[in-house]
Amino acid sequence: MDLPWQMPVALSGILFVLGLGGLLARRNLIFVLMCIEIMLNAAGLMFVAGGARWGQPDGQIMLVLLLNLAAAEIAVGLVLVLRIRGQLRTLDIDDATMLRD
Repeated sequence: MDLPWQMPVALSGILFVLGLGGLLARRNLIFVLMCIEIMLNAAGLMFVAGGARWGQPDGQIMLVLLLNLAAAEIAVGLVLVLRIRGQLRTLDIDDATMLRD
């Protein structure tokens, strides 16, 4: 049985909205990074669903590139988390604005 193409699109939309809601609601830097990852995974699911819909492997290729981007984002984000935690002793985003001075 073949799933209709609307199912992965709906799941991708739900995941993206959940990630965006978490991004806007939380102030913890770790939680913000996790929400960005959820949004990137939703975009990857959408690429795969689109590629499967039209029978092209382009969606899977874009997913691999997107996963590489997500890995680089997490690496840089975790370095920033360690740096902010070391200087400010907190992971609150609002307190990180003090680093501008």
